[in-house]
Amino acid sequence: MVAKLVELVREAAVQARGVARTYPEACSADALPWTVIARFDADVRGHVERDPRIEDGRDQVLIAAVNLAEAAPGDGETPERERLVKAINDLEWVTLSRGIANRAAAALGYGEAGERLRDAG
Repeated sequence: MVAKLVELVREAAVQARGVARTYPEACSADALPWTVIARFDADVRGHVERDPRIEDGRDQVLIAAVNLAEAAPGDGETPERERLVKAINDLEWVTLSRGIANRAAAALGYGEAGERLRDAG
């Protein structure tokens, strides 16, 4: 059962949204993209089969984070923040709907290799 891996995806998304919503208090502009994606990379990325849709979603989060970091505070920052939160939501969705547990996940007891995350319900 991949329930633990699904939980990690959701927790990574919650953490990323928290950073996005509290930026710039959460971290510096230089660190924002990597801070937003850190938990996903640490807890999820190495435990799901490589999928171009998931990688594209991750790239969109990084791009949106850079755009927010480059926006001047009070100068149209709100749309950039909303785009970042949407990109995080999209990454969460694509990972949960398309992700497949890999052997590393199976070794940690996160489910059987080849098991789809969406099957966890």
